[in-house]
Amino acid sequence: MTEEADRPTSSPAGPKQRVRFVELSGTAMSALLDGDLPAAGKLAGATLTEYFLTDSALWLWRFRLDQMTADPGNARWMVRQAVTGPEGAVIGHAGFHGPPDEAGMVEIGYSVAPGFRRQGYGRAILIELLHRAATEPAVRTVRASISPDNVASLATIAGFGFIEVGEQWDERDGRELIFEVPANHNRSTPPTQ
Repeated sequence: MTEEADRPTSSPAGPKQRVRFVELSGTAMSALLDGDLPAAGKLAGATLTEYFLTDSALWLWRFRLDQMTADPGNARWMVRQAVTGPEGAVIGHAGFHGPPDEAGMVEIGYSVAPGFRRQGYGRAILIELLHRAATEPAVRTVRASISPDNVASLATIAGFGFIEVGEQWDERDGRELIFEVPANHNRSTPPTQ
């Protein structure tokens, strides 16, 4: 289990939030795919909720396990639990779609469990992902691909310097707008609104 961050972040939607990332191992993802939430939680070192067994989560665990099987060295870029508070409440998951490509680009992905939405946690997770990207020498650009109908995600990236650079068709999610920001753009103090 690897903890990566625990810095307060301010949010226009709520008080200062603290989020840290904890590795979600391949064995924990396999237990989730088997529907064994208690075993997955034990392997993850945290109490995972039914949110980790939704159809979209199960699709993600299968996809990430395939990626990790193809290249185990890429696991450190994959899924992390997003955890908050001294009790270690798991509020969602986050990570990159893979290691930086040949141009130094990484794409972020994150999801906040319904009971924790609209409280500033999406913003806190985004700040931690951007911080991690800024500290990785091989990363030059951070990408976010968002459905034009996903108002919450569009609002979450606002104020972080993301520029719309195009769009793409995703077989699973449909039309997505592509946003990018230089990895070192958010290296200093996180923005507040």
